[in-house]
This record gives sequence, C-alpha cells and structure tokens, in this order.
Amino acid sequence: MRWSIHEIAKHAGTTTRTLRHYDHIGLLQPSDVGANGYRYYDDAALVRLQRILLLRELGLGLPAIAEVIDREADAPAALRTHLTWLRRESERISRQIASVETTISTLEKGEGVMAETMFDGFDHTQYKDEVEQRWGKNAYARSDEWWRGMSEAERSEWMQRQKSLADDWADAAQRGIAPGSDEAQNLARRHAAWLSGIPGTPGSEKGRATDEYLLGLGEMYVADPRFAANYGGNDGATFVRDALRTFVENGRPE
Repeated sequence: MRWSIHEIAKHAGTTTRTLRHYDHIGLLQPSDVGANGYRYYDDAALVRLQRILLLRELGLGLPAIAEVIDREADAPAALRTHLTWLRRESERISRQIASVETTISTLEKGEGVMAETMFDGFDHTQYKDEVEQRWGKNAYARSDEWWRGMSEAERSEWMQRQKSLADDWADAAQRGIAPGSDEAQNLARRHAAWLSGIPGTPGSEKGRATDEYLLGLGEMYVADPRFAANYGGNDGATFVRDALRTFVENGRPE
C-alpha cells in the first residue's frame, strides 16, 4: 500500500509542510512521486516516520534523529528498544499518578502524608540494571540504600536540586552559552559536586566523583535520548558534555 502526503499528515498528526521539510533535508523521503508531483509513502516510510516522531518526543533535534536512525538500521530491533523504554515510562508515570492522587486524597481528609507512598515512581530504580552493568552491583546497592534511607524532606530537597541543575543547564544551552565560559564552568562544578554526594558513584567515597566518571556520563547524556531529554535534547546534552570535558581538562578548578 501507499499513502499520499495528506493522508500521512492527517494520521500522524503533523503537517504536509513538515513532511516536505523532512524530504528536503533527506530525513524522510517519499517512496514515490507521481506525475502530478504528489508525494506518496509506503510501509517502510511510515515506520521511519514513526521512529522520527518518537525520537522527537524525547527532545532530539533533526540532525541527531537522522544519526540515530541511520546508526540503528534494524527498525524492528530499534523499535523494540524504544517500546521497552516507553513501557517503563508508562509504568513510572502510572505510579506517579497514583502517588499524587493518594497525596491529594490524604490532604483533603486532613490526614498525614506517608513518605512510603508519596514518592513512588519518583525514584531511580528503573535504572537498576543499567547502573549495575556500567558501574557494578555495589554502586547501585549503595546508592539505593542511600536513597531509601532519606527522610521525606531530604528526598524532596534532592529532587529539587536535581531539577534546578537540569533546568539551568537547559537554559544556558538554549541561550548559546559557550561550554568554556564562567557560567558553564560553574554549572559543571555544581554538577560534579552533586554527583560526588551520591554514594556508590565512582569517587564518592572520597567526596570527589572521578574524572572518568564525569566524562563517561557526559558521553552517555548525548548517546542516550532518555538522559538527553533532561537537558533540553541532544543539543543541550552536547553542551553539558563539552562543559564537563572542559571542566576536567582544566583541572576542575574550585
């Protein structure tokens, strides 16, 4: 089967102008162009468009999307990976919704909130396997013990600190701040201090996350769309990576 550009735009919730732009930059070319100049798309083009839209929702820019799709040519395998992530996110969001609903109900009844339930879905356990694979089981066990040992107020404060840092990174990237600027390096210093305070991270036992850990995380922020989304997408993650690299190369000045 093949579909016209107008049919695809309608089904995908996008515009024909967007699809023409994707064609112009080589991101999504029609499978056929009729004698009348109309663009038509086949099954393979629809699958590619689905992947483009999924990656856009993660905050990736179009050049990064093209790179990801070209690198992962096996569409079914790539979509299975994305589906796994979507399901995890769906489960986490469902837990958050239930947690917030419980908090609202508790407050309306004038009862005391329960830390055991109000932060469900906000923790980092969805990354357990990845943390263990990258940095060992002891790293996850220590960080998990630290997280669960926090009081309600401590967790809330830590989450706010994390969000504030991510927001400041994204804002600086959007304003075009240079990675080596004083502002970017201050953010890198804050980032290193934040990571150094998490038990289980390499170097945390000495209160100083290792250079290798900072550089490795920077690369991971760029390579993994889930983390890039925290910093405004691929461009933001690239800015964070470059600023951290500069911070390390300059000897991590205090």
